[in-house]
Amino acid sequence: MSNTLFPVFLKTETAHFLIVGAGNVGLEKTETLLKQNPAIRITIVGTIIIPKLKGIIGSYSNIDAFERPFQEIDLEDKDFVIIGTDSSEVNLEVRNLAKAKGIKVNAADQPALCDFYLGSIVNKGSLKIAISTNGKSPVLAKRMREYFTEVIPDDIEKSLDVLNQFRANHKGNFQQKLNDLNKITETFKNKKRLGYWNKLKCLFG
Repeated sequence: MSNTLFPVFLKTETAHFLIVGAGNVGLEKTETLLKQNPAIRITIVGTIIIPKLKGIIGSYSNIDAFERPFQEIDLEDKDFVIIGTDSSEVNLEVRNLAKAKGIKVNAADQPALCDFYLGSIVNKGSLKIAISTNGKSPVLAKRMREYFTEVIPDDIEKSLDVLNQFRANHKGNFQQKLNDLNKITETFKNKKRLGYWNKLKCLFG
């Protein structure tokens, strides 16, 4: 089966996420969203909110939480829904109601109910890499995240700044700029681990 997923990066400043389920899955999804943007708007609904999640909720003014069963009104003004209850029936109900309103859905461990996946994410400064196994093995995606986190230097931001400055100061047209940037970064392909990052620093002093 081919992987037909199309990776996109959402600007989360204006997005409103609803998380249905306030157990360990809800906790994990909340932490994942906050790691990408601590100011992201989140509403959490769950019959029981576990203590650790309550602690997080109390620390963020941008998180609303309701300790009760899901209600259809919870879907109002939401852009994305993440479902993480331990009830297949509730998960399906939430998914169907959300779909009827045109809201995109992620359901933990139920790929058939998902419109999108929350992949493993590598964060290094302005560099962000999202990893997906098409829902087949989140564990492998996690290991790949750990690998890339280790091999990508912590000072990658310096290289990004240099390349951004070069692009901004380049006087050629778009194609000339692209060609020059391709030449500069050509050495990345065949170097191992830190070698090509040091090469980039040498190129620009």
